[in-house]
Amino acid sequence: MAKQKKTPRPRAETPKGFRDYFGADVAERKAMLDAIAKVYHLYGFESLESPAVETVEALGKFLPDVDRPNEGVFAWQEDDDGDWLALRYDLTAPLARVYAQHRNDLPTPYRRYAMGPVWRNEKPGPGRFRQFYQCDADTVGTASVAADAEICMMLADALEAVGIERWDYVIRVNNRKVLNGVLEIAGLGDNRAKRDAVLRTIDKFDKIGVEGVRELLTEGRYDASGAFIDGVGLDDKQVEPILRYVAPNTKGTTASVSVHDKDGNDVTSFSHLEAMRNVLAESSEGVEGVAEVESIIRLTEAQGYKRDRIKPDLSVVRGLGYYTGPVFEAELTFEITDENGNPRQFGSVAGGGRYDDLVKRFTGQAVPATGISIGVDRLLAALRA
Repeated sequence: MAKQKKTPRPRAETPKGFRDYFGADVAERKAMLDAIAKVYHLYGFESLESPAVETVEALGKFLPDVDRPNEGVFAWQEDDDGDWLALRYDLTAPLARVYAQHRNDLPTPYRRYAMGPVWRNEKPGPGRFRQFYQCDADTVGTASVAADAEICMMLADALEAVGIERWDYVIRVNNRKVLNGVLEIAGLGDNRAKRDAVLRTIDKFDKIGVEGVRELLTEGRYDASGAFIDGVGLDDKQVEPILRYVAPNTKGTTASVSVHDKDGNDVTSFSHLEAMRNVLAESSEGVEGVAEVESIIRLTEAQGYKRDRIKPDLSVVRGLGYYTGPVFEAELTFEITDENGNPRQFGSVAGGGRYDDLVKRFTGQAVPATGISIGVDRLLAALRA
């Protein structure tokens, strides 16, 4: 009699890019999120829970890297004739669906916060996971820059509530309209592919510097591994306004020397705004973007949030494709030691901005919205540093 084969035992291991959380980790995360939620409640925001699964159509395609499997999401078809479904890749895209579906029953403006896991089908690596937690707060239904200013101030309060010292963080503010104005001056107003390529290149400024940006905007460059990265293919005339946009953020230029007013505010960044206003004189959208950044900073300063906490910074380029106005990034400025033993700044733990067109996908009508997303695992790592 033939001997029956034993059923192989399953491997007791998590899939690549995923991990388990045990008691102490879960308790630590809960305590931090509770402290953040308390701040959000003080500002009048209410909690929202939505499904982890949405239709692919509802989520949209807003992740920056289009060459990943399923464009960066975990997606499947319910049946041969059914909808394509996907795990949410952030908490903002589902909010647009929620507001469009329930808008007749929600207040205006609608202030909500949400906390929970999100999933991205990305190549995993050290400290890079396919499932991670986010903590969002958004205001839907008002176009006022006061809502953007409120988001920035609330984020500052949330960081301090979890234990980040006031001098250990800065919230940087830019505006997508300024970027659009730069691209318009560069002659890229109608070329969506090149516009997106330029934005991705600017987003790498902190890593590759102004010369690296110049190379990627033109013919291309070799990365650290020796692989050649094709450039965008712009000519020198097109590159000039883009470099004038990023260059003042380069060490060794006048913008790297801090200048303070009598109240102790750093006014250097306002000088950069004024310079960009001149560069963008022929772009009404760009000039409007500069004015909105200035308004946000004036509003936050009036509430006691000086520019050591919330400041204008035109190097901020959020990677997602749905921002239409002001964009924000919270950066922790204290030093840590990297894997090679070298000191470096901790970096970004939160980001967001205004996305006035996201709900319009569902309703056909423009619905202004603005918000922020905190990387929970990143912030927890900072508190342990």
